[in-house]
Parts: sequence; C-alpha cells; structure tokens
Amino acid sequence: FFFCFCLCNMSELTYFYSSVSSNLEIKKQQQRIEMILDSKKIPYTKVDIAADEEAKKRMREIAGNDRAIPPQLANGSQYCGSYDDFDYANEMEQLHEFLKL
Repeated sequence: FFFCFCLCNMSELTYFYSSVSSNLEIKKQQQRIEMILDSKKIPYTKVDIAADEEAKKRMREIAGNDRAIPPQLANGSQYCGSYDDFDYANEMEQLHEFLKL
C-alpha cells in the first residue's frame, strides 16, 4: 500500500544544478534549494548539468534562455524558475504553486 501511495503522488519536479562551480553564490543557492525541498518533503529529481551536456541543453530549452545557469527548476517540461523566483515563492509561502505541484 505505501509503495503504491508513493508512486501515485510522485512529482515530476526536476532540479537542475551543477556539481562543478567555482561560484560560491551558486553553491549556496543550490544548497538552500535542496535544504528547503528536503525539509518540506517535496520529491525532486536532481540533474547535474556539469556531467551531462544534453541535460544542460534541456535545462536551457525549458527555461527558454540559451544562457540560463543553474540552479533552475522545472515540473515536467514546464519551467518553474530560477533561484530568485524560488526564494521569493518560498518567502511568500507560495512554493507549491510556484513548483506547479
């Protein structure tokens, strides 16, 4: 029963990040996103764009910006936003709406 319940409620939320970044600000943003999603028990799939060029292309295509940098969030093929958008939605207590959950 529990297994079926989990499968029925799985989110398509994708969190695009980079495991290789010399930018401390990006690292902090990525850590904060993970901390918030984990603390709210929101399931997500992590996609490392540093390890997969196709994933980087997909992230930029979904974001509609060929220069988009991580972190970025999408629900399926629907773009949610960047860190600033995520942070604002969290502060406004509108995270589920922002993430299209």
